[in-house]
Amino acid sequence: MDVEAVRSWVEGWAVSRGAAPPVSEPWGFTVDVGLSGQVARHVLTDADESLVRELTETVTAPDTWLKLFLPPRTVASWAAPGWRLDDDGFLMSALLRTDDAVAPDGYRVRTWARGGVTRVLVLAEDGAFAARGQVAMPGPGCTAVFDQVETSPAHRRKGLGSLVMRTLENAAVASGSSSAVLAATVEGRALYASLGWRTHSPLTSLVRDVPPQRREM
Repeated sequence: MDVEAVRSWVEGWAVSRGAAPPVSEPWGFTVDVGLSGQVARHVLTDADESLVRELTETVTAPDTWLKLFLPPRTVASWAAPGWRLDDDGFLMSALLRTDDAVAPDGYRVRTWARGGVTRVLVLAEDGAFAARGQVAMPGPGCTAVFDQVETSPAHRRKGLGSLVMRTLENAAVASGSSSAVLAATVEGRALYASLGWRTHSPLTSLVRDVPPQRREM
């Protein structure tokens, strides 16, 4: 696994989500997220069976996430009881370039930047939410991290996902970034591939479940 690509993704993701700065570990990185559904995440840059078994047996805090760059079918049998697989994903990267980003008729685009994150919002003619996305740039010339790209089901197949990605790409290039990484869903991977992004590896998530009695509380 490309450790520098992972480091860039982890650092940019933490900026994008307002999480704590990543802490280096012998096996990767830890990020304190501080959300009810994700207290912390441990990103394993070079996971194997013994490491996954050790961490899933010793990490007991509910809503802790492990991120691994291995296929889910490989990881599933290694996890201790109390852990579940989340949705499949992929780590992807691209070299950036500027491109036209013109909204289709009936849509308008808003962009704003704050705290190292540029956000794009696409609104329909009536002001309804249509699409969004954001890109984090931890510093000048750093690898940009694209995040939370989403299109409303009512506005899909109209090129809005591509519009968001191109607008974010232009903002990243203007800030000095020449490369980018992102974590893609199964659905998003096809869009990103059509825009020139390449897949590095699977990205599998293991989540420590909340005990049933705690959910009831």
